[in-house]
Amino acid sequence: MPTSANIEDLLRRLSRANIFKDREKLRPDYLPENLPHRENQILRLAEILLSPIARGARPSNVFIYGYTGTGKTAVTKHVLKWLERKWGYNNTSTLETFLYSRSDVVRVITTIVNCRTENTNYRILRALLGVLGVEVPFTGLSVAELYDRFIEVLEKNESLFVVALDEIDQLIDKSGDELLYRLTRINSELTRSKVTIIGITNSLNLRDYLDPRVKSSLGEEELVFPPYNALELEDILKERAELAFQPGVLDPGVISLCASLAAREHGDARRALDLLRVAGEIAEREGAQKVTENHVKLALKDIEKDKTVEVIRTLPLHSKLVLISVYLLWKQGISASTGEVYDMYCRLVQRINLDPLTQRRVSDIISELDMIGLVQAKLMSKGRYGRTKYITLAIPEKAMLEGIKDDSRLSAFV
Repeated sequence: MPTSANIEDLLRRLSRANIFKDREKLRPDYLPENLPHRENQILRLAEILLSPIARGARPSNVFIYGYTGTGKTAVTKHVLKWLERKWGYNNTSTLETFLYSRSDVVRVITTIVNCRTENTNYRILRALLGVLGVEVPFTGLSVAELYDRFIEVLEKNESLFVVALDEIDQLIDKSGDELLYRLTRINSELTRSKVTIIGITNSLNLRDYLDPRVKSSLGEEELVFPPYNALELEDILKERAELAFQPGVLDPGVISLCASLAAREHGDARRALDLLRVAGEIAEREGAQKVTENHVKLALKDIEKDKTVEVIRTLPLHSKLVLISVYLLWKQGISASTGEVYDMYCRLVQRINLDPLTQRRVSDIISELDMIGLVQAKLMSKGRYGRTKYITLAIPEKAMLEGIKDDSRLSAFV
């Protein structure tokens, strides 16, 4: 247990350290004015939204996907912020002076909703109504009533409402795609306003799980964000480091090491920023005057502890169900075949009233889970009976349970 002397010593070290100028500039939710190496994606999203709006029309729905930390949310926020500035509902400037001399340009309202926190149909509609100035209680109303209120207040606003649903896979995993279907078809119920949906996901396979009607409505336009390479991550880190750190505190090689480590993880800028920030915090706690490569290595160890849990949390629903199937068989001491995993998966799917994927698709998911290190799949010879793949859990049980604990449907299985 820390003593007063220990705490005083820590305070002395912190007072000697002069590492950060503004560490918040390294947080994932900080939106810089400049987004290096995402100029093409910014321009493409702006083109999709801008041309129809400038002519008084509704832009197409957009589906954006790519790995974690590839700039999807930042680019979307950047473009929506620009739209609000030019055509926002509270903007009193003369719209016709911008780009087109049109009298039919509409006012624009934009919002971005994080579906990891607002992961039910009720919460999504409550958040959207809140943006439109309508307060709704946390509970007590039906989703149908909220939806009717949403339609009513939209018509009163006479505007284009651009709604970005970030981590949309979390909503679908928790509540299905019924609300998403209604939102993508909502314009048939509106006469004086329009709605455009931007769906953002880290799951490259999410489309496989969507109802075909939702898939066609949401995917009118698609944007794929490629991973950053190490040199691109260096550029990003250099810009942020100038804002976040005191001059001269970073040793040569710190930024390139953070960039190369993150480039191995699908070019994740968020991970690169976290490494740099945590390395700075470790140096600060030590009372060091410089951030060194050794601090980066210590930061990597700290971050790795939480990585597996985060990966599990962000898996699509059916991938989680396959992983749980492997876990349940592992608990029984079974190194299971693909067929045994599929049988367990089908039993779990039936208990939560979902339609199972095909055995071929589940086999593909097992290979994906094996590739990212959550399960271990080995081909073993059965002699003249051929070869069989045996699957077992490859992560600590604690990480497995932590990763699914927030989903009551899934945690009930374990």
